[in-house]
Amino acid sequence: MYALRLWSVRRARLVERVYDLFEPVLVAAAPLLARLGYARLERPVAAIERGLKGLLFDCQMCGRCILSSTGMSCPMNCPKSLRNGPCGGVRENGHCEVKPEMKCAWVQAWEGSRRMSAGDAITERQPPVDHRFKGSSAWLRLLRERGPKPQKSPARS
Repeated sequence: MYALRLWSVRRARLVERVYDLFEPVLVAAAPLLARLGYARLERPVAAIERGLKGLLFDCQMCGRCILSSTGMSCPMNCPKSLRNGPCGGVRENGHCEVKPEMKCAWVQAWEGSRRMSAGDAITERQPPVDHRFKGSSAWLRLLRERGPKPQKSPARS
C-alpha cells in the first residue's frame, strides 16, 4: 500500500485529471442516485470507495476527503492525524518523527500539490475532521452538497 501511495503522489496530476473526468459523471448521475436514496447507497458506495481509495491513497475514510487539496496524499496517514500541515517533528530527510521509516504525509502532500493544477489549495485551512462521518462515503457527501437539491412537492389543498 505504501508504494502505491507514493506512486499516487508522484502522479498527482494524472490522478487529478482522472478525477476531473469522474466528478462530472458523478454529479450528472446525482438525480438518479437521489431517487434511489443516498441512505440505501451508502454501504455499497462506501465499500467501493474504501477499496479504490484505500489501494491508491491508503485512505482512512474520514468522510471528508481533501485529497484534491493535499497533493493526493491523505493527511489522515499522519500518525498524529494532523489536518492542516506538518508538526514540528519532521526530520531533515522528510521522514516522520513518530514513524521514522515513513515519509511525512505532509511532505508528500506538498510534493504532490506542486504537480497539480490547483497546487495552491494546500494552503487553504481545512476544518477539523468530523468523526461522525468516519467510514462514510465522501463521494455521496459531495453529491448531497453539490448535486441538485430535491424539489419539494407542492402542498395539497
